[in-house]
Amino acid sequence: MTLAARLLLVLASLAGLLGVGLSAAAAHVTGGNLATAAQFLLFHAPALLALVALIAVGAVNPMLGQIAGYVLVLGLALFCGDLSRRAFSGVALFPRAAPTGGILLMLGWVLIGASALLRLRA
Repeated sequence: MTLAARLLLVLASLAGLLGVGLSAAAAHVTGGNLATAAQFLLFHAPALLALVALIAVGAVNPMLGQIAGYVLVLGLALFCGDLSRRAFSGVALFPRAAPTGGILLMLGWVLIGASALLRLRA
């Protein structure tokens, strides 16, 4: 992978990080709801598929890429699970589940960028 392509991957991960942060801020303003959870799942599904492809072709550090993917999945489970449970039953998943999930999502995006920078040399 060229340096220019690697830079684009890092910038994409930065966009993901900032997108999660701004979405969380918007959810606090509007109260967050089931639509927010659905959007997060729909936006992160292709990102996870792309991450698998990047790992498969050796474009990112495979171990760090896998850790990033699982951190994203855990973040999605907590964030979307909390918003969904609140929408359906009015009860939180557990205290601070959504913010914890949001932080994990942002961390996952940071790890994706790091996995591009720390790719193992072939």
